[in-house]
Amino acid sequence: MKILLRNPRREVELPGPLTVDALLRRLALNPESVLVIVGDELVPRDARLEDEANVEIRPVISGGRGIPALRERPKQR
Repeated sequence: MKILLRNPRREVELPGPLTVDALLRRLALNPESVLVIVGDELVPRDARLEDEANVEIRPVISGGRGIPALRERPKQR
């Protein structure tokens, strides 16, 4: 299977079939820190990836302004 990893970008080929979980272990990636995509579908860790699969692995990115209730509020006079 062809695997495209993002951040940093690199391509890897591994023989299948493998589960997503086995693939991530083989690549030494933390399953909590990446998304695994086949085609346009996000796939779960127990999904079976066939030898002819084209897999993309993207890092999970978070950000934003935070939860409003947790942001500092202006002091009242």
